[in-house]
Amino acid sequence: METVYDKLAALTRAAFASLFDGVTPLFITMAQVGYQEKKQPEYQTTDSEDDSLEMITALVAEDHEHDIKLRTMSWQKTAILLAGDQVCLAIMAQSWSLSVLGWVPGIITMVLSGVLFWITSITMHKFIMKYPQIKDICDFGYYAFGKSRAAYVFSAFMLLANNILLIGFHVLTGAKVLNTLSDHRLCTAVFSVITTIMGITMSLPRTLNHVSSMSMFSSACMGTAILLFLVFAGIEKAPLYGYSGNYPTAGPVKTYAFPLPGTTWVTCMNAVLNITFLWVPQILFPTFIAEMERPQDFPKALAVLAAISAILFTVPPAIGFRYLGQYATAPAFGSLGVVAYKKASFGFVIVPTLIIGVIYANVTAKLIYTRTMGDSKHAHSNTVMGWGVWVIVMVGIWLLAFVFSEVIPSMGDFLSLLSAAFDSFFGFIFFAVAYWQLNKGKLFSGFGKTVMSLVNVFILLCGLFILGPGLYAAVEAIIADYSGSVTPAFTCANMAL
Repeated sequence: METVYDKLAALTRAAFASLFDGVTPLFITMAQVGYQEKKQPEYQTTDSEDDSLEMITALVAEDHEHDIKLRTMSWQKTAILLAGDQVCLAIMAQSWSLSVLGWVPGIITMVLSGVLFWITSITMHKFIMKYPQIKDICDFGYYAFGKSRAAYVFSAFMLLANNILLIGFHVLTGAKVLNTLSDHRLCTAVFSVITTIMGITMSLPRTLNHVSSMSMFSSACMGTAILLFLVFAGIEKAPLYGYSGNYPTAGPVKTYAFPLPGTTWVTCMNAVLNITFLWVPQILFPTFIAEMERPQDFPKALAVLAAISAILFTVPPAIGFRYLGQYATAPAFGSLGVVAYKKASFGFVIVPTLIIGVIYANVTAKLIYTRTMGDSKHAHSNTVMGWGVWVIVMVGIWLLAFVFSEVIPSMGDFLSLLSAAFDSFFGFIFFAVAYWQLNKGKLFSGFGKTVMSLVNVFILLCGLFILGPGLYAAVEAIIADYSGSVTPAFTCANMAL
């Protein structure tokens, strides 16, 4: 018998289905308006390091004349912000990737992703040093593709879609954590509302310098969660839960060098996308660099992040795979059999879940806010209108993210979709194009340059592969989800691990 709740859920889903029909043109319209209202001075390209430093000095001096100063972060603060963004729940999904791919393809994918991350990030920094006026990935696309208006609008749309969906994922994750800790004391939709309200409140600071202060606490909490998980996984006799059946239905725990027989290509591709998703945060980097007092020091912050990532993105997943084997889930907390262990480790995830959402919300809001306010005094001053618009933009971003978190049946598969559709551009293709722009006329001028040019051809091919076959695999996984039972919109069902 259909209940009042079922009717309400059906009506809500229909209402938001019609909303989504307008989301894409809404994003494109916002991006186009942003481009048209954007009053960016046409700075000359800096052809030397001295010219670049001179322009940076001028930009910093101009910024420091404002009430709200953005270009204030040191490289140390930037390193903390980078760590806060990257030390995240996605680390705990890598044991599952290894359980799908096996040791050899899994570790090769991880190492290769790390190497390409470093190369593309350095290319990004060099390109921004040539165009220090770049404020976000939209500006980066504009200059990388020859001051193309279409590239700016495309980048803006992709930034909005990627970030809002990611914030929605963090809303859903926050609800899962609260569900797990409370033994489902409240409706899951209520937990999502609580997470959204907390996210809005924490997102009110307008500078990344303030957000960076939160990131240290975020990294510490995620590190504690990972450490506790590794301890609990080691002391448990065996994991309890697994996708192929609970222990011991899938046999004794084992590890293996290559994918197990019967593993599909779609599953393997989604495991690869899961790894690349973790290693591709460059969509945020131009905004981070734009708020540094000395952007030329960004490689120092990047080196700190690379060292942290090299350890955290490989060692904990490898240990997790060693103890969980074919029973590994994503996130790996879900494989633990003792409820107390699960709560003690997973509970710490609530902090990075909120703070990483805040970082993405800040970058997203700045795109909309700066293009809306233009060069008016409200853009950089403590005025009622300035703060009012900032709050409205931030609330709108989190509310839209909340809607996505409630109506999408499997955010895990949609992360694979994000990786294929967005990371292919913002982790690979954009920077291969930027390398070509930086080195036109001298791509094969020497052995070293020739090698790097070939490496960037490989980077471009990787991006196209992720965009093509990768996107196909992600869509296939989503279709499989929809073929089964679909979680109703704004559900009260228990979503605890």
